[in-house]
Amino acid sequence: MIPARKRPHEPTTDEAIAEGLDEAMVRRVVHRFYDRVRADPLIGPVFHARIADDHWPEHLEKITAFWSSALLGTRSYTGKPMPKHLAIDELGDAHFRRWLAIFRHTVTELCPERTAALFIARSERVAEAFRMNIAMHRGDILTFRPPLTREDYP
Repeated sequence: MIPARKRPHEPTTDEAIAEGLDEAMVRRVVHRFYDRVRADPLIGPVFHARIADDHWPEHLEKITAFWSSALLGTRSYTGKPMPKHLAIDELGDAHFRRWLAIFRHTVTELCPERTAALFIARSERVAEAFRMNIAMHRGDILTFRPPLTREDYP
């Protein structure tokens, strides 16, 4: 039997709020993160092919609402992100690794330690859930699919 991977202690939302987590911090993270994503040679083209320049403000607000809901429980996000991601044929593990690497770098730079750890833990769960749903949608066999490895950034 393979032992379950031990997860490091994930900070609570209350701990992150005590460090200053609020909607303004979420907005700063989302905007800085997507500035980097848009400039990235691997995942930037995936976004550029689907989001026109004049639609970025709306997209950033939607993603800010997503993270605000996920971390602060605001319930401001009402979208359904999975169908849009299922439609991206080229989306693979390399894209998820890069997305996570840029995300980790951004939150580590902008957030206090416990808040960054909370963002990172949630982002890794989101990425794995998307990755698994996409794989199932494509008919992949998931029985022995290892978790994503971490990529350094920059």
